[in-house]
Amino acid sequence: MADKFDFIILGAGPNGLAIAAYLSKAGQRVLLLEKRLEEGGGLMTEQVTLPDFYHNTHALYMMMADMAPVYEDFEFETRWDVHHVFPDLQVALPTRDGRCLCFYRDVDKTCQSIAQFSDKDARAYRTMHGRYDEMMRKILGPQTYVPMDPAPLMAHKAQLTALGRELSELAEMTPQEIICGMYENDVVRTALLYMGTHWGLDYAQSGVSYMVPIYLNRMVNYQLTRGGSHRVSNALYKSIFAHQGQIRQSVRIKRILVERGEARGVLLEDGREYLAEKAVVSTLNPHQTFLDYVGRENLEQDFVDMVENYMWEKWSLNNLHLALNDVPHFKAADHNPDIDKALFYILGFEGMKELTDYYDAITIGDLPERFGLTCTFPSVHDSYQAPAGKATAYISQMAPYDLRDGGKDRWYKRDFRAARAEQMIELVSRYTTNTDKSRILKSYMTTPVDIENKYATMVKGGYKHGAYHPLQMGYLRPNQDCSQYRTPIKNLYVGGASVAPGGMIIWGPGYNCANAVAEDYGIEKWWQQPEMVRSAIEQGYV
Repeated sequence: MADKFDFIILGAGPNGLAIAAYLSKAGQRVLLLEKRLEEGGGLMTEQVTLPDFYHNTHALYMMMADMAPVYEDFEFETRWDVHHVFPDLQVALPTRDGRCLCFYRDVDKTCQSIAQFSDKDARAYRTMHGRYDEMMRKILGPQTYVPMDPAPLMAHKAQLTALGRELSELAEMTPQEIICGMYENDVVRTALLYMGTHWGLDYAQSGVSYMVPIYLNRMVNYQLTRGGSHRVSNALYKSIFAHQGQIRQSVRIKRILVERGEARGVLLEDGREYLAEKAVVSTLNPHQTFLDYVGRENLEQDFVDMVENYMWEKWSLNNLHLALNDVPHFKAADHNPDIDKALFYILGFEGMKELTDYYDAITIGDLPERFGLTCTFPSVHDSYQAPAGKATAYISQMAPYDLRDGGKDRWYKRDFRAARAEQMIELVSRYTTNTDKSRILKSYMTTPVDIENKYATMVKGGYKHGAYHPLQMGYLRPNQDCSQYRTPIKNLYVGGASVAPGGMIIWGPGYNCANAVAEDYGIEKWWQQPEMVRSAIEQGYV
């Protein structure tokens, strides 16, 4: 006889864990199914180089730790002892001539740094920082934790306030137009365009540039999880068990059971069945949920067409994790010691043309000889992550999944991977005194293909579960029939990164899906609407 639960949730990534945690604490019988051996999705912390060197092999930057409701709702700090590190110097871009552009949490210190490059740009940043902070607090932050309205309604609301109108105007510009319209210095422009686009925005695409204020606000609000990113997912995992929820790992789903247009449960490849007396919730991507598991025979052809037309990201990430013999020292830190303590370094890009040429190249599958990357040294901020006197490094480069020369299979070539690693290490060593090849104890690389192989939801290494494109953002993510977390199949819900508001560790899809499920099934919510959301609704912003 099949086991019965109130809710069956597919995928134990951040959003699946959040949904299961909210519902189990509300007294629901919850089963969470996960293909991998370990829960957490991209929230992984692993010893992949040497013992006692802990590497966050996918998600590292917690960009919404100060806003996402899950952190307070589940008492991450007080109950589960999950804490975050919030470095003062957030972003540093060292230049080849020995200077360094620094973005601090403190706007005054940031403006002092920018003034080395342009007084005008320092004033422009102060203005932008204030406006984008207000947009984030009043509109964009709250909007992350409510269902998206249809575009006409959102446009109407935007026109009711000066701040909304300003945000609407930004949305219709390209990221490059926004940055070039405010700043004059090429280094400053490059840093801000990079930070405004490298999580997946096309620098020349209009229609989704409301994301630019989000990314430029969040770039000075990144936090790291003390002890590693996996501690975040582990807190939710513990909460689920504490409230009698169940999790099955190492399972492969064969079908979502559908009878007369209603989701009834899940059939596994090994023949086991689990029945959902209320609903099935999928946090997988649209192709998996609907084409693989629901089946075309249970869907209207127009809906199948929408799912088949869902777009994946134009590029992925090639990440290199290092165990270092020394704590890194940047040459630019001889003039400003803060630079050795930065969280996020941009290296190799100092001009907008360098950056846009690189974007253009990877979009067509090329990896040009002239490139840039980012790096972080987590153990500098959290001593747990490396032995005393040593360090961990996370080096990340935007890269195509399908290489024009050799296709995706080239990423499997040992010599190619070794050459990529050597080039990335060499670039970092240009800016430091002690990270050359001789100081590296061990390395571990993940490529776009590795990301796809490890996380089946991330097609083509797409870490956001789908492109950020005007036709599949907001109310249209993944399509108009599913953006409210309900689907054409009765009792089937969706709540992963392919649903609004999108990917990264922002918790919006899972939180909003849990709310939708609770409302539809008359479940008493033990959690409260966040104050910022209540305020935004009262003021007519969302």
